[in-house]
Amino acid sequence: MHRRLLPLCFLLCLAADAQSAPPPAHSAAPWTLRVSANEISLTFHAAGPNGAPLTHLTRADLHLTDNGKPQTNIVMLREYDNLPIRAGFLFDTSASMMGLIDFNRSIIRVYASQLLRPGYDQAFVEQFNTQPILRQAWTGSAAAISAGAAAVGYTPDRYDPLTAIFDSLYITCRDQWTSDADHPTGNFILLFTDGEDDASHAWLSEAVDMCQRTRTAIYAFLNGRRRALSDGYRTLQDLTAQTGGRLFVNPRGSQILDDLRIIEAEQRNQYRLVYKPSNFQADRSFHRIRLTSSASGSRIVTRSGYYAFPRP
Repeated sequence: MHRRLLPLCFLLCLAADAQSAPPPAHSAAPWTLRVSANEISLTFHAAGPNGAPLTHLTRADLHLTDNGKPQTNIVMLREYDNLPIRAGFLFDTSASMMGLIDFNRSIIRVYASQLLRPGYDQAFVEQFNTQPILRQAWTGSAAAISAGAAAVGYTPDRYDPLTAIFDSLYITCRDQWTSDADHPTGNFILLFTDGEDDASHAWLSEAVDMCQRTRTAIYAFLNGRRRALSDGYRTLQDLTAQTGGRLFVNPRGSQILDDLRIIEAEQRNQYRLVYKPSNFQADRSFHRIRLTSSASGSRIVTRSGYYAFPRP
């Protein structure tokens, strides 16, 4: 069992959407929304049967349950399109992952060269074993992102065979995304790891909670031999599902770009929903969320739930 040394903070506040002051995604007037301790904020993407973003959804189009109980007290629903991206590329450089570094670098080069919009999107590059090391700070330059990925690798003074995935995600989400409610962005981490955590002090639930508070979805690329019953595979399933991301297993060739385009579509076109759960209790348990649309053939992607942590 991992020791719980990182402090728990407040419950799922509506938080940051931008790292620096990017241009707004549309011309709507700035807005500010404060979420109380018993209100839950959701970011979700809706697609039609052809995969195109589903626009102009209303509260009447949505069906929401919290731990199986229908929820009707939706206090806010807002739609965003063509959001600027704020992405973090995180490389696990522990002993078990070193053989995949070159392949994972190539995925970042594809994203930077084909999907990043210079002057609009920003990203950073980081590696970790037991501690995160920043290789490229926030930048809108595809060349700088590629150079940051090229710098990822073995460090003689920091080599460690162990892996602290939860610690690294907690620290990264806490430190890299800052508050700017007037400029919503699509925030995500693209994580390259086998999911085997053997050194974290934080729990998975604490890492998920921190990422949820900054509205940062985790997407993971799992390469190599998949062990369906391994702790690592289950960990990546939990991290991606609980933050509204996805797990991609052994992508090759053109599938890599297709998977990156899925991330792109989900992060650029989003809705924000805030609801007040019925009979809310800050009992630290995981509350499972199910959100569907009445639109025929529609698909909604959002986080699978939240941890009901109490506010200090």
